[in-house]
Parts: sequence; C-alpha cells; structure tokens
Amino acid sequence: MPLTKLYIALIIITLGMHFPAYTQYSPAGGQDGSDAIYKTDSLIKAWATGCKAKRGFIDIADTSITYTQGLITSNRVFYGEEASVIGEPKGSTDVLSLGDGGSATVSFDKLIFNGDGADFVVFENAMQNGANAHLYFSELAFVEVSSDGSSFVRFPSVSLTQNTTQLGTFEPTDPTKIYNLAGKYTSDYGSPFDLNELKDSAGIDINNITYIRVVDVVGSIAPSHAAYDSKGNAINDPYPTPFWSGGFDLQAVGAINIKDKGLSIDNNLFTNEMQVFPNPTNRGSEISISLPEAYDGIVSVSMFDLLGKYVDYRQIDVIEGVAKFRMSSKIQNGIYLLRIKSKGLSIKSKLIIID
Repeated sequence: MPLTKLYIALIIITLGMHFPAYTQYSPAGGQDGSDAIYKTDSLIKAWATGCKAKRGFIDIADTSITYTQGLITSNRVFYGEEASVIGEPKGSTDVLSLGDGGSATVSFDKLIFNGDGADFVVFENAMQNGANAHLYFSELAFVEVSSDGSSFVRFPSVSLTQNTTQLGTFEPTDPTKIYNLAGKYTSDYGSPFDLNELKDSAGIDINNITYIRVVDVVGSIAPSHAAYDSKGNAINDPYPTPFWSGGFDLQAVGAINIKDKGLSIDNNLFTNEMQVFPNPTNRGSEISISLPEAYDGIVSVSMFDLLGKYVDYRQIDVIEGVAKFRMSSKIQNGIYLLRIKSKGLSIKSKLIIID
C-alpha cells in the first residue's frame, strides 16, 4: 500500500508486537547473512519488458466493499499501472498494487535459465518497523514461472509466522520466518529465486523461462480465504488492507541468468554422437535417442521450431544409453531442433515430423 505505508511506521511502533528472536531464514536486506539483492547489483542483467495484471478485491471477504480515490470508486484495487513494473524499481510509490489474490504476469525480451545461484529477483515496497529493526510491514506473494505462457509452476514456500491470531492491517512480520515468498524485503531490496528448486517439476523447461507470475497472498488466516505455504501452514500477513493500494505492491522483476530467445537450425550445432530413430517420425509415435556415455540418469529434452519457439519439454530417464519418449500428437509437421541437456552438457539434433 504505497501511500498508506508512508504513515504505517508511526502506527506499528505502538503495537508492541513480540516475536521469538531465533533466526530461521534470511534476514532483511542489508543485514549480515541476507540473500536480498539490491536493485543496482551487477548480478541483475535485464528487467521485465511487459506486464499484464489481474487486480484483486479491496477485501476478498466482502466484495461489496469499495474504495474511492478521486473520481474512481471500485471494489478492486486500482493503484499504479502495469507500466510501473517495467524496468528497474523507481521508488516505493511507483508500484502496481495487486489487491487480495490479484496477480501480475511479467515477460522479458530474453530467456531466463537455470544458472549458478539465483536466476531472478522480485521487488516489493515493504518497510521497516521503526520500533524494531528486525520487524517489517510486509505484504507477501507467491511466485510462479512458465516456459510456454500457459503452464505455470509455483515455487515452494514457507511461512513460520504464527497463524493462531490474525495480523492486523498495520502489524509487522519477521523476515527470518519467511522463505520463497516475494515481499519479505524492504523497498529496493529484491527477493531472489533459484530455478534449480523446480528441476523436478513437470510442464516447464527451467532453462527457457519466458514468464514470471506474482500472486498476492491474501494474508487472512480464515479457512475460507487463507493461502497456504508448501508445508500446509496458513500464511499470516497484514489483513485486511481495504485501500485502493491494498495487497502486494510489485515494484519490478529483474533477471540474472539470461540468454537470447530463438535457436536457429544450423548444421554446425549438431554432432553425430546423438542418434534419433526413427527420423523422420510420425506425430504420436515413440522415438529413441542414442546418447553418449556422459548422458546418463535423467536428462531434459527440449524441442524448438525453426523460429526458435519452444514447443515441448520433458525429463526422461536414460536406460543403457537410450532415452525414449512418445511424440505429442499435437505437434505440427515440420523440422525441429531437439536439444538434450544433462549435468551441464548439451547436445542437439534435427528432428523431422511428418504425418
């Protein structure tokens, strides 16, 4: 809540909230041991170039509640614009408010891949509690990724904040109790996310991420509206926030490990060490891929069309040097690039699909 946050510190100082002092996860940005990434860090190589938002309600528990600001009255939040999210963070008030359960899906002109350490970072405008350097007014969000724009996978998350008593509108949380939820850090400090945590997930290619989605955690612990972490804990954050700027306030999303989009079908890419049979093949038929000895265990198989567009991804267990899978019947006839990756190695071949 950008405008509201300007005076929240004066309110939460008087609340006298007490939390256990032990540290479980990364502390706040700027503190020793924090994994937060500052907006000017050289790790960040690119910023989101597009954004599409779906605004949430002012109060999901009572959707008749409205808020009036200027000439606008609405039961959904309406602070900020999608354009605010494009590029680097521009300040604590230049944000896109999502509202209860709202979301924003951002895109890039590069592909994000699973490299060393964190692969991207999400910024929100949380603020420090002036009365306690270890407590913060934080509005949290889940983070999801997609390599095709339709299938999204959510990062596992943990919230150890007590969930027996609802945190009020201006009550603070302890970032050391929060893991893999965006919004735990103050303005201009981003929460990092490592795609390697999703390496066993189906439906995405973690080396060709095209979209990142941020989904507001409502914060209510009431069973009818509660959001849960990966361990089944109801996530408790300030609720309700019945303002035009309620819910998670997205500042920006930065990419760390990036590469250019598109892969051309160039004979120089290929090697005779990889054999695909049958090739050409028919849609819906099973193909066998003979691989070098170094490609063992589980390998990732990605397919791209002649324009470099990702069309299929799967993970396959290599048995006696051969990976087998059944071709999707939905893939159109044509020439494709088939890429196999394993343990940092990569090998490519042409694949021709006919009727």
